[in-house]
Amino acid sequence: MFLSVLSAAGTDPDPTPTPTREPVTLDDAQESATNAASWVEENWSTWLAIGLRILLIVVIAMVLRVIVRRAITKLIERMNRTAQAVDGTALGGLLVNVERRRQRSHAIGSVLRSVASFLILGTAALMILGTFQINLAPLLASAGVAGVAIGFGARNLVTDFLSGVFMILEDQYGVGDSIDAGVASGEVIEVGLRVTKLRGDDGEIWYVRNGEVKRIGNLSQGWSTAGVDVTVRPDEDLDKIKRVLGEVGERLGKDEPWNEQLWGPVEVLGLDSVLLDQMVVRVSAKTMPGKSLGVERELRWRIKRAFDAEGIRLVGGLPMLPDGGVAQAPDPTAGMAAPSAYASSTSPQSLAASPITPPPNLSK
Repeated sequence: MFLSVLSAAGTDPDPTPTPTREPVTLDDAQESATNAASWVEENWSTWLAIGLRILLIVVIAMVLRVIVRRAITKLIERMNRTAQAVDGTALGGLLVNVERRRQRSHAIGSVLRSVASFLILGTAALMILGTFQINLAPLLASAGVAGVAIGFGARNLVTDFLSGVFMILEDQYGVGDSIDAGVASGEVIEVGLRVTKLRGDDGEIWYVRNGEVKRIGNLSQGWSTAGVDVTVRPDEDLDKIKRVLGEVGERLGKDEPWNEQLWGPVEVLGLDSVLLDQMVVRVSAKTMPGKSLGVERELRWRIKRAFDAEGIRLVGGLPMLPDGGVAQAPDPTAGMAAPSAYASSTSPQSLAASPITPPPNLSK
């Protein structure tokens, strides 16, 4: 009895029967292959149409991008050839500075090529996504929100870039121009989309952000005015002064290289001021932009030599004496008092003027 119980406990058969896997027959494999083939046969035309559409979009976008970029490059090269054709002439040096035109055309070409590539490739990407039946509305909304966030975060950079683009397109200034940008002034040595480089009068280089420029004074566009004030004695002959100044201006307009820098005759405008000891005659001339300082220096040089030859005396600074001489500058120490002996505490005068100290009280 006991042995039968132990044998029954040792066997412990599994109450759940194990499922038996049915063998895959040839008919089942043939049916699966037939279903896959029918599915491919039903959808291959759709796949082929989508693939051909994507390929066509990519090919058209790349060809259009190459054509547009080449057209922009040809336009920039033509602008540079036009600038080089007039280089070396007076008109070319004035209006068509080669380096200025080269940098300006390079910047404009870079902006146009970047914008064209962005528009063409962006449109092609959206068309490809639309081919896959993807809803573009959430994507465009997310891109708009991201663009607004980036714009707020980099608003200074965007402001500088947009200001630089409009400055270049409007040709407000260029390389070689002397400008006053408010925050700095000098000669433009490089124009960028974000920063403009200026060379100051003392040789320093200013990096001015385009977005910080609120107003620009261009001293190199149009024409400049050279003005010279000639100060003479009040008893000089005005007709003689006018004749000498006219001869100086006439000779200056015929000599090289001043005849190209002068855009009009040197004019004697007349008396600018009349004082008891002097009178001022103003001379003016219209010059090429940026050449007024050189013309003014040459005018002063020639006027001084011509007046010395004609015996006309120039005055200024110190008043004239009745006999024709020039008054001497007053001595700055004339109104100062002599040093006092009482200023020193050890001098005999200070000791004599000091109160006598009373003797000590000996009664105590």
